[in-house]
Amino acid sequence: MSNEAAASQKTTIQMDVVSDVMCPWCYIGKRRLEAALEKVSDVDVDIRWRPFQLDPTLPPEGRDRREYLETKFGGPERAQEIYSRIEDAGRGEDLDFNFSKIEVSPNTIDAHRVIRWSANEGPHVQDKLVEILFKLYFMEGGHIGDHDVLVEAATQAGMDGPVVRALLATDKDRDEVINEVATAQQMGVTGVPCFIIDNRYAVMGAQDADHIAEAIRQAAQMRTDEASGTESG
Repeated sequence: MSNEAAASQKTTIQMDVVSDVMCPWCYIGKRRLEAALEKVSDVDVDIRWRPFQLDPTLPPEGRDRREYLETKFGGPERAQEIYSRIEDAGRGEDLDFNFSKIEVSPNTIDAHRVIRWSANEGPHVQDKLVEILFKLYFMEGGHIGDHDVLVEAATQAGMDGPVVRALLATDKDRDEVINEVATAQQMGVTGVPCFIIDNRYAVMGAQDADHIAEAIRQAAQMRTDEASGTESG
């Protein structure tokens, strides 16, 4: 069978990844998703990144991160304990988090607006942008609520920087992002990442690659059975 014929027989499913780019577990989840996709290379997974805000009350300019985390977790010791565990989990996925470089906890609504726009820019642009934003924030300490930073990230991902800058100066899609977050919450998403697979299965949290891969296989099998008029046993 030719490569073209094999590709045409692939089952295609959609995955909505609900995440926030200031969530370290979402970056870990992205790596585990990538590993899962390698395990199910016979399935074509169309990924769409969907917004969630861990804290929509943060001001547009963000807040001092150390102060924010100490307030959120009840003191520096507790914050350090939590982030030490995240660092350990990150190393398991070849992610060397550099939390000490992060000075600002950002409001991420503008980042989500740019991610939303990137979905219309062709294959892989959205995923590339999400990766750039994660890396900027967690490895380089970039302020991903700042418009200059977002424009540069969008440009690196292949978007039109001047257009992105002009759109960020407006309220375009702000309400749409807020409504998407609200919809996710109404669906029962209380934490991220959440992988919604073909509107059939939801994998909550940064589960291991095998768990995500199995959910993808099940969704693909159901779609194949439906197409052939059979039922899964």
